[in-house]
Amino acid sequence: MKIELTISEIQQQKSAAIIISLFEGVKEPSGAAGSVDGALNGALQALLAGGDFRGKRNEVAVLYPAGAIPAQRIILVGLGKREKFSLDVIRQVAGTAAQKARALGATQLHTVVHGAGAGDIESQQAAEAVVEGTLLGLYRFHELKTELKDVRSAVEELTLVTADRSQAAAMRAGIHAGESIAAGAILARNLINRPANIATPTHIAEVAQEVAAASGLTCCIMEQDEMAERGMYSLLSVNRGGGEPARMVILEHNAAQKNLPTVVLVGKGITFDSGGISLKPGKEMWRMKGDMGGAAAVIGALQVTAALDLPLHVVGLTPLTENMPDAFASKPGDVVKSLKGLTIEIINTDAEGRMVLADALTYSGEFQPDAVLDIATLTGAKVIALGAHVAAVMGDEELTARMRTAGKHTNERVWPLPLFEEYGEQLKSDVADIKHLGGRPAGSITAGYFLSKFPPEDVPWAHIDIAGTELSNKARPYIPKGATGFGVRLFVELLRHWDD
Repeated sequence: MKIELTISEIQQQKSAAIIISLFEGVKEPSGAAGSVDGALNGALQALLAGGDFRGKRNEVAVLYPAGAIPAQRIILVGLGKREKFSLDVIRQVAGTAAQKARALGATQLHTVVHGAGAGDIESQQAAEAVVEGTLLGLYRFHELKTELKDVRSAVEELTLVTADRSQAAAMRAGIHAGESIAAGAILARNLINRPANIATPTHIAEVAQEVAAASGLTCCIMEQDEMAERGMYSLLSVNRGGGEPARMVILEHNAAQKNLPTVVLVGKGITFDSGGISLKPGKEMWRMKGDMGGAAAVIGALQVTAALDLPLHVVGLTPLTENMPDAFASKPGDVVKSLKGLTIEIINTDAEGRMVLADALTYSGEFQPDAVLDIATLTGAKVIALGAHVAAVMGDEELTARMRTAGKHTNERVWPLPLFEEYGEQLKSDVADIKHLGGRPAGSITAGYFLSKFPPEDVPWAHIDIAGTELSNKARPYIPKGATGFGVRLFVELLRHWDD
C-alpha cells in the first residue's frame, strides 16, 4: 500500500473516502469533523441530533456528500469515551474505518490523524497508530485461495491529512514506524497461518534468510549435525520423531557492533505439535500449526528492529522442529543431556517446547548478552490461568516490569507470575538432574522454573508464555480471526525504549 502525508484540510480531499472521527457524547462537531460538517451544511449535527450516531467506540456511519465536497464518501467512526481514549483506540478505529472502506469498494483513503488534536496524543504516536491499525486491520490471508470472485479489492492508497505543518516531520516518522511494525506483525501472521505442510522448519529458515537479505540482518542457519556436535540433545530429542530435520535460525541486527547492548530473543519454533508419543487428542489439533508462534514473533521483531535501525545488538534464535510420533521418537521416561550439561527426564513428550528452548537459551550465552528473553506458546495451563487476552511473564523483575510497560503501550499485555524456589520441588527427578514436567499444579510456573535453569549465569532473563494468544477465534478491529502476530509489537516496543 502507498502511504503518504499531505498538509491540507480533510474536506478538500478528492478521494474515494475520507475518514473522520468523533468522541462519544459530542453534540457539535469541531476541528476536522467541524469543517466537514460546515461543508455539508450541518449534516453531521443532524446525524448526532437524530441519535443515528452516538460516537461509541468503533461505531461507523457513512455519508454521501453528493458533490458538496470532492470526496465520494465520508466514513465517520466513533472514538468512544474521551476518558478511555488511548493509542489502542486509535488502532481500533483506524482498522474499523479501513475495513468499512474496503467493504464499500473504496481503494483510496484519506484520513485525519485520530487523537493528534482533541485526543492529546503526540502526533508521531498518533500517526504511527493510525498506520499500524489500518494495515493490521486490512490484513487478509488469501495466499492459498484460488477463488476470490466475491472478495473486495485491496485498499491501494492511504493518505494522512493534517492542517498543522509543524507536525509533518513527526507524523512522517510515525508513518515509517507504523508501516515497519505492521509489516513485522504481518510477516509473523503469515508464517503462523501457513499450514504445517508448507511452514516446515526448512521453509521458515528460508523465509528468515529472505528477510535478512532484504533488511540487512545477518542470518545463519544451524543444521542438525552442528546441533549434535555441540550437544543440543534436549532440542534434538523432540526431533527424533520428525520427518523434517531440525534447524535453528540465528538472526542478528548490528552483528558487528559489539559495543552496543546485546539483547537475545529466543522463540519456540515447533512447526507442528502432535504431542509425539504422548499424542494429543485429534479435536482442534490443527491449531498446533501455530506452535511456532514464538519463532514467528522473533523473526518479525528482528525485521522491524532492522527497519527502525535501533541502536542495539539484537539476536534472534528460533529452534525449529516438528514434534511427531514414530518408532524413533522420544518416549516418556527417556533421559537426555542438554547443552547446559544437565540431564533431563522426559515425563510427557507433549511438553516439548521447553526442551527446544532449553538448549537455545544456553546457546544464547555465545553472544555475551545483557539480557535474554524467550517467547513461546508453551502451556495449556497458561490459558486456564489467564485466558487468551494476555500473556504470562516471569523471570527477572526489571525485565518483567519493562515487558508490562511495553504491553500496555501495544495492548499486547503480559501478567507476571512468580518463580519461587518451592516450585522447583515439583521438578525433582529420581533418575536425572531434573524432570521437565512438574504435574498439573502451577503448570505454567513450573515450565518457567524449568527454563530458568538454562540461560547464561547472572544474565537477566524473562520468559513470556503466549499460549492462546497466537490464534484468535474471532475477528477484532485490527486483529483478524486466525494468526495475531502477538509478540512482534511487544518486543519492538521493549527494544525501542531499551535505554529509557
